[in-house]
Amino acid sequence: MSSDTSNQSRRALLLVSLGLVTALAGCQVRPLYSEDKSTRRMLASISFSAAKDRVGQEVRNRLIFLAAGGQGEPAHPEYLVDMNVQTQSQDVLYDSSADKATAGRVTVSADYTLKKATDGSVLRIAHRQSVALLDLPTQEFAKLRAKRDAEDRAAHELAELISADLAAVLAK
Repeated sequence: MSSDTSNQSRRALLLVSLGLVTALAGCQVRPLYSEDKSTRRMLASISFSAAKDRVGQEVRNRLIFLAAGGQGEPAHPEYLVDMNVQTQSQDVLYDSSADKATAGRVTVSADYTLKKATDGSVLRIAHRQSVALLDLPTQEFAKLRAKRDAEDRAAHELAELISADLAAVLAK
């Protein structure tokens, strides 16, 4: 009897394995930055609008680097991205005995529109944001520098999010 039970167990295991292999064969996973040259070419042909402040310039510079792989903006862009970047700083932890904040949060957000340069047709309108936390030391210069570093971290993360979003839209 034990040989019948073990044979049935092996058959069941074989059928389950065969079913899993068949199910997985139907899955198709394609990496976002695959060897598809057309997506890289389309990303490199994006021009980004001018920035209005230092944080907006950080986002714009990082996007240009990510889109073109360090080659700069194209002379004749096929796509245009209009961006409006906003920065907001908040105190998070307030020490009432010292009457000072000890931690803060910087939020960098952007509203952007991806358009074709030839006819101005809109491909994507979106809003993305990124948050960076910071400690606020007692020294004034260290506090200013911590805030600036947090703005830069949030700006770079926001640029990564926007770049991935643009790549996904252009890969379709």
